Parts: sequence; C-alpha cells; structure tokens
Amino acid sequence: MTLASKITLIRVAFIPVFMVLMYLSGGQPGLYMWLSLAVFVIASLTDFVDGHIARKYQQVSDFGKFLDPLADKLLVISAMAMFCQWNIFPAWALMIVLTREFAVTGLRLVAVGKGKVIAAGWSGKVKTASTMIGLCVMMGFPTDGILSWVVIGVIVITTVYSGIEYFIQNWNCLWDSK
Repeated sequence: MTLASKITLIRVAFIPVFMVLMYLSGGQPGLYMWLSLAVFVIASLTDFVDGHIARKYQQVSDFGKFLDPLADKLLVISAMAMFCQWNIFPAWALMIVLTREFAVTGLRLVAVGKGKVIAAGWSGKVKTASTMIGLCVMMGFPTDGILSWVVIGVIVITTVYSGIEYFIQNWNCLWDSK
C-alpha cells in the first residue's frame, strides 16, 4: 500500500472521531466544536497531501482513485448531516449535494465500463475546497445564521455548477455504444 493511500485511510479513520466530537458539541460553540473543527481541518488537509504525494512520487493507484473521493464525500457529508440534524443545514441542500455525488459517481462508473476515465475537473476541485472551507466556517461560527446561509449558498452553487459541467463535458459517455 502506498504512502498516499495510507494518508487517505487516516482521513477515513478521522471521520468517526469527528462525528463523535460534533455530536458532543451539540451544535454549540465550545471545546467540542473547536476540537471537531481541528479534526475536520486536519482530515481535509490530508486530501491535498495524499494527492500531492501520489502525483509527485508516482503513487497513483486504483485503490487511491477509489478511496480518495469516497473519503472526501464521507467527511463532508458527515458534517452536513450533523448540521442538518441541528437545523443549521437544510435537508434540501444536503439532498442536492447527495444527488450530485451519486450522479457524478454513476457517470464515472458508466465511463469506466466503456474504458474511459473521467478525471476530476477544475469545478469539482473548487466545489470540494469551497465546501470544506465553508464547513470549517460553519464550525467556527455555528450560531451565525447569516454566515451559515452564505456558506450553504456557496456549497449549493458550486455543487450544482460542477455537476452540470461534468455531465456536459461527458455526455457522450451515456450515449456512446462503446
């Protein structure tokens, strides 16, 4: 197993720790929310570190291609789900994020079945970064309703835009016979 994949597995291991700390925070400012934020930041940074290591040291692997985006999705969706539970993040926004993730993953699976690889696009990277940063802001200021709505707006807009872009750029994967 490559170093990059080990770092990705560390991100996955951080998710239950993050969830417990978020649960203990009750969605309120305080020690547990700050600890949640610290774990989330560290886990988010591993996303950039493992990718850098994989590319720089030629450690790109099929396992890493599978696990890295899955780890990102699990980390981000776990934060959104906790905020949703506390009525800070609306369920409709979470459904937009989940729908985009399932749709793009399905598109990638169809493409792989046809021998094509859909690489992460620029808008998808912007979506991931803005979502992670936005969720950090929400953890830092969990009771600021206006700031939370700005973050939710950014997340929804970047999510919808990147999802549409993936489908426009790869529409032929759905219709080509090969």
